[in-house]
Formats: sequence, C-alpha cells, structure tokens
Amino acid sequence: MKKLIAFLMMLVLAGLLVAGCGGAEKKKIVVGLDDNFPPMGFRDDKNNIVGFDVDMAKEAGKRLGMEVEFKPIDWNSKEAELNGKRVDVLWNGLTITEKRKENILFTNAYMENRQIIVVAANSPIKQKTDLAGKVVGAQEGSSSIEAIEKDAATMKSFKELKKFSDNVAALMDLKTGRLDAVVVDEIVGRYYIAKKPGEYSILTENFGSEEYGVGLRKDDKELLAKLQKAMDEMKKDGTAAKISKQWFGDDIVK
Repeated sequence: MKKLIAFLMMLVLAGLLVAGCGGAEKKKIVVGLDDNFPPMGFRDDKNNIVGFDVDMAKEAGKRLGMEVEFKPIDWNSKEAELNGKRVDVLWNGLTITEKRKENILFTNAYMENRQIIVVAANSPIKQKTDLAGKVVGAQEGSSSIEAIEKDAATMKSFKELKKFSDNVAALMDLKTGRLDAVVVDEIVGRYYIAKKPGEYSILTENFGSEEYGVGLRKDDKELLAKLQKAMDEMKKDGTAAKISKQWFGDDIVK
C-alpha cells in the first residue's frame, strides 16, 4: 500500500512539473551573433560583447520583460543554430534575402546597407572591371558572397574568391597583400576603416544595397509580433535613434 501511495505521489509531482513547464512563458531570449562583426556585435578590450545590435536587443528585451543572453555562433551555420533551437533569434546585421526567407522569419527591416569593395589605399584597382584576375575576399555564409554571385560576370573574372570566417580576418589579409580586394557590409567596412586612416580605400562602385532584419524561427510568430512591437516603439520614442547616434554619430535606423 505504501509503495502504491508513493508511486501515485510521484505521478502527481511529475504531472505538476510538466504542467509548470508547459505553462511557463518564455523568460529568456538567446541572441545568436558573430562576435567579430563591429560595430553591430563584437568584443571590447575587456572581452565584453558590445555593439549597436547588442544595445538594440538589450533594450527590446527590457521592454519584453525578458532576459537577453548573447551567444557567439559560427555565422556560416546560423540557420542550423536557429532551427536547432540553440539560439532564439539572429540579431547581428542579418541581411534579408529571398533565399533566407525560406528558413527564417524576419522582422521589418531596421537598417539599410550596401556591399562595398575595399582595397588598399595605394591599390591600382579603381572600379569593378579592375578586379579581373585578382584575389577577392569575403566572409563565408555572408550576404557579401550572395551579392558577388549575383554579378556572375564580375565574379567569373576573379582569379579567386577567398572565403573567411570573419570580415576582420579578410581585411587583415588585404592589409598584408594576400588579397587584392574585400567585399564587405558598408556598416562594418566603414567602421573598421575609420580606425585605420590612410590604409584602405573604398571604390565608388559596389555590389548592391540590402536591408537588415532580425531573424526568428518560422513558427515563432508570437515572439515576432512582440519583438516587432517593441522595435516599433523604440523607433517611435527615439530610443533607436539615440542608440544609433552612439554608434554611428547619426540616426541611420530605417
């Protein structure tokens, strides 16, 4: 009899635990990011993860009453990280593309960006056609690669398209002469170049413009609605503009 009572109590406890887990509302949001993507998300000299998107995510989390955790991921595996539920959102200069929309649910665009071509300051490369026979670098899994691939004729003229784990590594190879040019998000490229005056030059031509959005799982429609509302409010009350001015010296939020 005692064994039966103990067994029944265990069943009741298990039922309460399951009910508690099922009914509990999400209290934490895990943000997946590339932590070497300044000024959107990167590590400062104290190894803290900082950046424009980091500040935007923190503010949105505060408004949603949710704790925000930042998780550095391999950006080339971002969709697998998201859909494998290791992260809840991708918030780190994520370009909205038709291809990505197949696997990712996006918020409205919050920023515009271009794919710029960066060369060394003393480079003879002045336009796209000068990239013929040259070694060009870009971040693997980035929209820079997609933008280059869209311009098939130019890409075909390259000697090689070299892919890097992050943009900083590509720009370092450009500086040492292992690359002739780097294609990079303008937001990131200009931020990095401003810190290295006289070392780099940006061509007038580029590989097209695009927009950034926050990426969620396709079935996370409820979280999307809440997040979009928070982002809209941040824009309306001037908080997004304030964060933008801190990082870019201007309000460039779309």
